[in-house]
Amino acid sequence: MASKKSLVIVESPAKANTINKYLGAEYVVKASLGHVKDLPKSKLGVDIENNFEPVYDIIPGKEKVVKELRTAAKSAQRIFLAADPDREGEAICQHLKEILDSNKGEVFRVLFNEITPKAIRAAIENPGRINQHIVDAQQARRILDRLVGYQISPLLWDKVRRGISAGRVQTVALRMIVERENEIKAFVPQEYWSIIAKLEGHEPPQFEARFAKIKGKAAEVKNQAEADHILAAAKNSEFLVESVVTKEKKRNPVPPFTTSKLQQDASRRLRFTVKKTMMLAQRLYEGIELGEEERIGLITYMRSDSTRVSNDALDMVRSYISDVYGGPYLPDKAVIYKSKKDAQDAHEAIRPTFVGRTPDDLKPYLSEDEFKLYRLIWTRFIASQMNPAVYDQTTVEIGAKDYLFRASGRVMKFDGFLKVYEESSDDDGKPLEPDDEQDLTLPPLRQGEKLRLIDMTPRQHFTEAQPRYTEASLVKALEEKGIGRPSTYATILTTIQDREYVTKDQGKFKPTELGAVVTEMLVKHFEDIFDVQYTARMEEELDEVEDGKMTWVEALDEFYKKFEKDLKRASKNMENLKSQELPTDEICDKCGSPMVIKWGQFGRFMACSAYPECKNTKEIASDETPKEGEASAESEPEPCENCGRPMTLKRGRFGQFLACTGYPECKTTRKLAAGTKTPKKPDVLLEEICPQCGKAKLAMKEGRFGEFIACSNYPKCKYIKPKTVGVACSKPGCGGELIERRSKRGKVFYGCSKYPNCDFVVWNKPVPEPCPECGAPFLLEKATKREGLIRYCNQESCSYKVPVEAQQVS
Repeated sequence: MASKKSLVIVESPAKANTINKYLGAEYVVKASLGHVKDLPKSKLGVDIENNFEPVYDIIPGKEKVVKELRTAAKSAQRIFLAADPDREGEAICQHLKEILDSNKGEVFRVLFNEITPKAIRAAIENPGRINQHIVDAQQARRILDRLVGYQISPLLWDKVRRGISAGRVQTVALRMIVERENEIKAFVPQEYWSIIAKLEGHEPPQFEARFAKIKGKAAEVKNQAEADHILAAAKNSEFLVESVVTKEKKRNPVPPFTTSKLQQDASRRLRFTVKKTMMLAQRLYEGIELGEEERIGLITYMRSDSTRVSNDALDMVRSYISDVYGGPYLPDKAVIYKSKKDAQDAHEAIRPTFVGRTPDDLKPYLSEDEFKLYRLIWTRFIASQMNPAVYDQTTVEIGAKDYLFRASGRVMKFDGFLKVYEESSDDDGKPLEPDDEQDLTLPPLRQGEKLRLIDMTPRQHFTEAQPRYTEASLVKALEEKGIGRPSTYATILTTIQDREYVTKDQGKFKPTELGAVVTEMLVKHFEDIFDVQYTARMEEELDEVEDGKMTWVEALDEFYKKFEKDLKRASKNMENLKSQELPTDEICDKCGSPMVIKWGQFGRFMACSAYPECKNTKEIASDETPKEGEASAESEPEPCENCGRPMTLKRGRFGQFLACTGYPECKTTRKLAAGTKTPKKPDVLLEEICPQCGKAKLAMKEGRFGEFIACSNYPKCKYIKPKTVGVACSKPGCGGELIERRSKRGKVFYGCSKYPNCDFVVWNKPVPEPCPECGAPFLLEKATKREGLIRYCNQESCSYKVPVEAQQVS
């Protein structure tokens, strides 16, 4: 009789494929595809009166996965639950244990920080048990978020508009963006001046010194009059070197990546969104096929707030530095970095699983973006264990009567860790220069030396408001304030954009009118719950639950006492924007009644107070929108394509547009690109002839939903070239192909090109890949909130489904 096999359950198929190759034939490796149980979508799912007891259901669509796991567990001697080593992973293991507990096989929890043969075997040989404290911490967070989301969101639907939501952490992040925007709007620039003296010593080169003090005291030059006074007095003075001080300075390497630091650096350097960074890191962690070699994980677990590195990894990287860069770059002993106080030190920092796999070695096997991210992680880890960079820094103080000027420069003596990696700055991804220093070389100067003044230049400056948040700076601020955890940042940033609470302007977050209104209402009526300090304290309490210092019920009870009071008060007192009408001084140009400001699905607008007798409405110009008749400051006036006279900005029933100033002789108009003040791109003629009229050429046009190709003889010929997706219609004998279409409401769907003779249609994007399970000719692709981007089979009898992240797609 054959011996029973052991069952190993991981989260993703990609991880299952990798681990399956490391374990022998006595193991079966299955994937749970993430969570298998969750709170129900249709109701709160939390018994508030009974110690917040949650009700968990099998997630819809996961029935087949659960059935397969139960079947595999029946014949298993031992069951190893190997979900990710974090709170979500621990909760998944707990739910799997509950589902499989009726089986005879003993259930173990295994943890590994990297997916390599050595790490997997060590985890299986030293199994543990599920950590109930970690499960409780995850459950507390899940219930907290459910209580806030399911009890505040209906209020917003009733008072503002349907479909929007509030989130315990997402709303605090939005609040930070809105408050930064308010600070920017309220900011008043302050004038100040700098004075730069260009000087020459007894040897070249010439150099610059900046005005610093008057009569030994630090001085601010606030206006031109003060600058001119200093300029006049100093110009007629002798410039004498008062002191020359040269010190050796060291610049220390930075620790290996934690999750948030990886998200920030990838955003600054690579222009990756936080979501994209985590998706790519997941692929590198779960395993990549390296040619003929076995599939292997290239980095350690990508959700970590620890800077700890294992002794084996330290030995490995120190050996590599010694062999490749030489002894001067290797410190006498390994560099140990302190993690922040609330870091989960069971994890390691994010690092390569084997430093000998250099980025260049792996380039043939990685997509371009995977390669960029791996290189970033690899170089940071190597640099973290190298010697500091060493500079000679020279500071020269120069007197001119009562005025003191200062010049500083530095010369690199040893590049140290900078040979491999240099940390980027907060804003532009350029190297971070400490204390505004630059690698400038000063001439040899002696104390008491007289200098020749070449030129003296006053420069006017104005203080600037703090910039809007980028993804990198928002992640940094969230981490510094203790809001959320790095593993949740991608979801937070995605949600506030999906809900249309913020947009991105040149890569920086700008709140929409909806985002600002929702924030104002929530902060006003839920002052405690959406307070930054209070939210940070809740994160600390969740950590205390994980450490066993507090029960999850205690944490929830403390939160709900405040929340319940706020909820009752808000239900009575929250403003109803839907019914609100704000009076204005404007008169309706159709009936003469006063106009009022109302709130609609797309924000504020102006409407006649005599509605419904008069249905006149007008768009409300924002502060940034030019008034009617004014040209946009962004560009020169647009010339009319028919008569050459300048176009001007007009406002009509459907918003702003460009109209010829030669009206009524010339009635040319042009629409503006959606959400901008710039005209739509002119049509671009193509060489292809329209297949419908056979006369005119096709043209690339810009429409409401982006670019499309249509006949240039519109409106006489209304042919629009369909967008194909490379998939044939699956109806027998049809012979058509699937093309992209749009419904009346603008929703994309895919239908047969032979419509109306063939009415085959699918609502998700077809992908020209046959189903590996049933052989269907194509798969469908869709994005889900829970599982991200997935591909699945369209056949009802087939339940094939796989995350796109698990596939090798670039």
